[in-house]
Amino acid sequence: MPQFRTVRRVRHSPEHMFALVADVEKYPEFLPLCTGLKVRRRTEAEGKSVLLADMSVGYKAIRETFTSRVTLEPSALKVLAEYVDGPFSTMENRWSFKPDGAGCSVEFFINYEFRSRLLGLLMGSMFDTAFRRFSEAFEKRADKIYGIPRTELRK
Repeated sequence: MPQFRTVRRVRHSPEHMFALVADVEKYPEFLPLCTGLKVRRRTEAEGKSVLLADMSVGYKAIRETFTSRVTLEPSALKVLAEYVDGPFSTMENRWSFKPDGAGCSVEFFINYEFRSRLLGLLMGSMFDTAFRRFSEAFEKRADKIYGIPRTELRK
């Protein structure tokens, strides 16, 4: 089963980075391969938000939509996305954000497997490339939304 994990140190606070990842409706504006995202349902319980969301991804003529249950846990600075329906047989995505000096460490992990072997062959390498760019896309988004921290401007 394909999987990808990365830890990236960024110049923004864990709370800011969590907020960017939690704002799923904005993903089509900056996230590689994401062509649309619709939250179907949002519930709040025990300090967590649970979303049921449809994400559309595409590259050239290939388009797919899948549904995930996204659990946002602000007190722990964690996000968990679990596959519900669509072209995968399995998919799980985890984010965590930890203070690290003047910024934070962002850990991103995903494992997935397409139901269709053909779709896996067609989309697999594109997904791998996109996942490698996810952390960078969020960091660039943070720079745009929150500005570049002053320590970076002096270099």
